[in-house]
Amino acid sequence: MENINITKASGIKVAFSMDKLHQSLRKSGAKESIINAVLDEIKTILYEGIPTKKIYKLAYKMLRKASCPSAAKYKLKNAIMELGPSGFPFEKYIASILNHQGYSVKVGQFIQGHCVTHEIDVVAEKEDRLFMIECKFHNSTGYVCDVKIPLYIQSRFKDVEQESKKIPGNGTKFHQGWVVTNTKFSSDAIQYGLCSGLHLIGWDFPANESLREMIDNSKLYPITCLTTLTHIEKEILLNKKIVLCLELINNVELLDVLQLPIERRINVKNELHELCNS
Repeated sequence: MENINITKASGIKVAFSMDKLHQSLRKSGAKESIINAVLDEIKTILYEGIPTKKIYKLAYKMLRKASCPSAAKYKLKNAIMELGPSGFPFEKYIASILNHQGYSVKVGQFIQGHCVTHEIDVVAEKEDRLFMIECKFHNSTGYVCDVKIPLYIQSRFKDVEQESKKIPGNGTKFHQGWVVTNTKFSSDAIQYGLCSGLHLIGWDFPANESLREMIDNSKLYPITCLTTLTHIEKEILLNKKIVLCLELINNVELLDVLQLPIERRINVKNELHELCNS
């Protein structure tokens, strides 16, 4: 079984690891008995070159039957990709996470650089530190941010930094550019980021401070995680600029726009509380 290769979304084949799948399921918070049942079922469908998407779908289906909150956490990566093609909800989502961490944030700011004006996705401040953040949203799991992206972002950041430091009170502040993506960085992109001082945050990078860990630690899950809402219902909420599950918990009347039957509304509320308080 360990000699079977699976096909990732990028088309690359890698060796299947039952341990990695077990780890992924554990991160969902599912009970060990449920995890073991999922693993046993996965074993029955494995074949050479099986797409990872097929394994994911079966695991998600079984988790959803057993525990909605676990299924919601398990689909986190896919849920972020459902935030929408415009990318704006992703920018707002990242801003919300940083705000929760104590940053003062602004979204979609036009800032004058030394040479030209730049639109910055998120500007974050904390004490004497100022961060200019570019959010790179992708709706394909196989996408990898290559070195061209941090090269481009760093050049924009340096132009803005040069002008920003002329503003009274900004000259002594620590300035840094960030790139945040919901997918992965290439090894060259990571090497450039480390060398240039540009801070990179990807789905699984850096270790212990990745996007996934930021979300799990803050429990700021996107509404697209929810298993009790349909895709269309989630789109309606996103169009109303409602991105976080926490927003719905604190303002349950926001669900009114969906005109849900009482029983479904109760199911949504229960999943929200279980997910955010687990």
